[in-house]
Amino acid sequence: MKVLIVDDELSLIKSLKYSFEQDNYEVESTADCNEAIKKITLTEYDIVILDLILPDTDGLELCQKIREVSNVPIIILTSNNEDMNKILGLEYGADDYMTKPFNILELKARIKAILRRTRSMQKSNEQTLVVDDFTINALGRKVTLHDQEINLTAKEFDLLLLLVTNPGKVFSREELLEVIWGYEYFGDLRTVDVHVRRLREKIEDKNKAYEYILTKWGVGYYFRSKS
Repeated sequence: MKVLIVDDELSLIKSLKYSFEQDNYEVESTADCNEAIKKITLTEYDIVILDLILPDTDGLELCQKIREVSNVPIIILTSNNEDMNKILGLEYGADDYMTKPFNILELKARIKAILRRTRSMQKSNEQTLVVDDFTINALGRKVTLHDQEINLTAKEFDLLLLLVTNPGKVFSREELLEVIWGYEYFGDLRTVDVHVRRLREKIEDKNKAYEYILTKWGVGYYFRSKS
């Protein structure tokens, strides 16, 4: 497994690198924004660990730039415990966040949960799924809507796939956290709302009422199939 650490805290990088290599992870690191983008463009990483405070750029801005070139899962590290920073991280395309200082075992657990979920879906869903206006390549993790490819993050893809393959079934926020995140989440239920909102921005017509992902008020979210 390949991990890219984007951080300028040398002691943290050294600690993470040592711990990851004990599990046979291949680790690279950089604190430079342009180098990070170049690495991600040229190398297929399994996970990116991104600090919000970097010497040459804001971590949120870099997260947004990464999303323009890759769907690699991103875990944001922040020393600021304010909810707004965490929500913004998710809004900009991160899959998860952790507040410094953190437990390395918890970070590993979150990484393994992301990879386990991704690989499980790849193995069990190798076919192309066509539902209404969507064509979903579960193995390649690609989605097209009206013959146009939609750029989704890992969790946005998992969320859409879960809802599409269970049309009409209402999932509570708690259920979505358990299924999509795959572990006991330490944040709050707004995480689900953020991802649903981002997904809607990419697949729904802004000038019309929601057509695909609907809200069951007081319960949760569901996919409305036309068929």
